Amino acid sequence: MVLRRHKRSQSGFGEAFFGIESVENAAIADVFDEMAELMEFRSENPFRIRAYRGGAQAIRDLDEPIAEIAKDSNRKLADLPGIGKTLAEKTLVLLDTGRLAQLDELRKAVPQVVVQMARIPGLGAKKAAKLKEMLEIESLDDLKRACQEGTVRKIKGFGAKTEQVILDGLAIAQQAAERIYWAKGDQLAHQIGAHMDQCKSITQMQWAGSYRRGRESIGDLDLLAVANDRGAAMDHFEAFPGRSQTIARGETKISIRVAGAFQVDMRLVEANQFGAALQYFTGSQAHNVHLRRIAKEQGLKINEYGVFRNEQELQIAGDTEQSVYQAVGLRWIEPELREDRGEFQWAQQNELPKLIELSDILGDLHMHTSATDGKATLHEMADAAIERGLRYIAITDHSKRVSMASGLDPKRLRQQWDAIDAMRGDYEGRLLILKGIECDILEKGGMDLPDECLAEADWVLASVHYGQKQPRDQITERILGAIENPHVDCIAHPSGRLINRRPPYEVDMEAVMKAVVANKKMMELNANPARLDLNDVHLAAAKRHGIPIVISTDAHSIDGLDVMKYGIKQARRGGLEKANVANTKSWNHIKKLLTP
Repeated sequence: MVLRRHKRSQSGFGEAFFGIESVENAAIADVFDEMAELMEFRSENPFRIRAYRGGAQAIRDLDEPIAEIAKDSNRKLADLPGIGKTLAEKTLVLLDTGRLAQLDELRKAVPQVVVQMARIPGLGAKKAAKLKEMLEIESLDDLKRACQEGTVRKIKGFGAKTEQVILDGLAIAQQAAERIYWAKGDQLAHQIGAHMDQCKSITQMQWAGSYRRGRESIGDLDLLAVANDRGAAMDHFEAFPGRSQTIARGETKISIRVAGAFQVDMRLVEANQFGAALQYFTGSQAHNVHLRRIAKEQGLKINEYGVFRNEQELQIAGDTEQSVYQAVGLRWIEPELREDRGEFQWAQQNELPKLIELSDILGDLHMHTSATDGKATLHEMADAAIERGLRYIAITDHSKRVSMASGLDPKRLRQQWDAIDAMRGDYEGRLLILKGIECDILEKGGMDLPDECLAEADWVLASVHYGQKQPRDQITERILGAIENPHVDCIAHPSGRLINRRPPYEVDMEAVMKAVVANKKMMELNANPARLDLNDVHLAAAKRHGIPIVISTDAHSIDGLDVMKYGIKQARRGGLEKANVANTKSWNHIKKLLTP
């Protein structure tokens, strides 16, 4: 039986097909997440729900295939942090049979459309279930149509006012269910932060949550603040020009909507609690649970109000985050690492990585010009690179297979390289311009340009743009073939995903990484906020394998060069240090890394 990573659809997660030889960790994690959601909807045991959510996250965070662990007679799934006996058994069932009877029962008891309707503000679970039963609602579109036709108001307990509440809430529910790119969240955070900086009542302020940890997409923003006048601080927050709605306002917390439906919360705390609150609300949940366990073993208690000695309830730390970690004998841990993926062991052994910084980057090895689908010329991209302090760049326009981008055939490519040769003298001592190409890996296998052409390049990226729905084995073999090509240097955006828009194609990433090591090649972290490919878990695996990572912008314009910072954020989540990233080194050093 062949596993295919299933896609979540409007009606649920759909049918999952599993086979132990090719299982994707995320597919099993999705199943456990869905079970937790449906169990929560039915108000089942919260500890069991938490166990499924924790197990899903633990499996998703593994930097090696769970199927490989299951096949290893010397290892037990139940010994993995966050898994346990029950989830280990269910994982083996999924690997063996491809389904769980318990999940099938939950799906029958709680149709996905009922869950979706219950998220509409002002509706709730009971009314959602009643609408499903009375009107045979199968989708949110069905519900919208029923409201527009006046059908909902005819049901006892509803009425015209409820219809309008549903119509108003539908757009919010649909938009609020969508996570936004971290890059978009970063823009909002800077806009709101600049607005709040003008509030004289606020003495301390910091963003928390998944935004601070650098998750590639975020569901909301959390602002933490200390204020002399809380009412004035909330008034100023509520006066943000981009606010579309105030969701709730209390004594210590206010929630608003911006950019249509995106939620932003502000919490106000005391100054002596700020560090503890910042640590707590930054998360992740798994990180915080582990930290509290360490504190408990030392007779301490950590919560959002501070660090306390259990017996006397005496606060001993909490004004700063550093004091919270110091109280339990740990160094401060960078927010991007707080996912309970080994950071506590590193902290205890004084081995926390010194995470890469944007200033460490010396060159950009993936960008496009107006010769294909870029917006700027060779000279314009080179000048913009100098303005950003880069020492070298590679011009990597598309090869001919990408016809929609006017990809280059050997003749046009060599003409571009001649132009680069001609302009190099003008940039000598300021910028090294490399003759490169982003060469497609063909659907049938092999490269889009002949070897004698690729041999003339300084830098060759290999990428998959077509045939992304091919079977796992076929796509894997295509990429392995490219890695074995002596002229290919790096695999670009290795999984092909587009966040929230297109899932990664089926590929055996572990096999790809082993081949990259064997052939002394590199892998790209594409910094485009829609890609961030490799993801953080794959980056951790690449680091484990010793694979040099190239963080590239894939810029198609001058402004596109500025997305490098998003790639750096992703690299930090993967635990990468300066030494793990090839383009923190000189071009001569990179060439040595590629030498067989």
